[in-house]
Amino acid sequence: MTRIKVIVNPLAGRGYAARLTPLIHSEFAATGADYSLVETTAAGHAIRLAREARDEGYDVIVAVGGDGTSHEVINGMADGMNGNIVGTLGCIPAGSGNDFAVTSGAPTDVRAAVEMIVAGRTRVQDLGRVTVDDKITRYFDNAVGIGFDGVVTVVGKRFKRLRGMALYVPVVLRTIFVDMVPPRVHIDIDGQVFEQTTLMTVICNGPREGGAFMVSPQAKADDGLFDVAMVETMRRLKMLAMVPKFLTGAHVNDPRCRIVRGTKIVVTSDDPLYLHADGELLTDIAHRVQAEMVPARLRIIAPPASAN
Repeated sequence: MTRIKVIVNPLAGRGYAARLTPLIHSEFAATGADYSLVETTAAGHAIRLAREARDEGYDVIVAVGGDGTSHEVINGMADGMNGNIVGTLGCIPAGSGNDFAVTSGAPTDVRAAVEMIVAGRTRVQDLGRVTVDDKITRYFDNAVGIGFDGVVTVVGKRFKRLRGMALYVPVVLRTIFVDMVPPRVHIDIDGQVFEQTTLMTVICNGPREGGAFMVSPQAKADDGLFDVAMVETMRRLKMLAMVPKFLTGAHVNDPRCRIVRGTKIVVTSDDPLYLHADGELLTDIAHRVQAEMVPARLRIIAPPASAN
């Protein structure tokens, strides 16, 4: 029988994941699955728990939380794997954004998510590996955001009680009108160089971030390529007018936006770079960010591609 380890971040979704835990227990128990459930107690704990679950021979490791929880679980699974597929990941979305889980096909309904995990249908997708200032290296499944969305992540940590769009709307407004200072950047995408002052540079493995923003609508997590979305700086009111376009992906038709595909991206700046990886803040500020494509590295529980 398939052995399943369920890792719950009880703080995800401003406590929403903790409230789901009894239901998750009952739904797994109802299937007769061989599972065990553990809760994280601190930032970074899911990395250690996932590494231990992998080493203990669990067949599937389930992340219950948001993008940050999936990010930690994947890094625990990938630690020391040296080129092999890192294992099988399942997701039960319970965070503020859930971009990776939802775009991968994970149902938001707990019963449906558990049934999909127990059924065990999988596919393989790419990961990215990001190195910050030659000091910090992490795998990421969805996106690394530099500039505007990095600042949004910093500002969002100050809002303790909101989740979903109720969180992102006030955070985006504050970022536009108070906190955003666009950096001058040097961007190298497989040898193609861009020098510009940018509002944001997003290295996308998946199409969506921030809970609903279709930053790179055509990005696919299994094509061996990043979609790098670069948005030129603009006046604040024009930034505000751009926000609805990102909700639908219409920004791709704006001349101030450019998407270039590649496998190795290096972003450098003398100005402070604020960044996130899958919604996680890896450092306060940076000056050099390098991302490399790691193709076909993660096996995920997912519906057939045609069902997404």
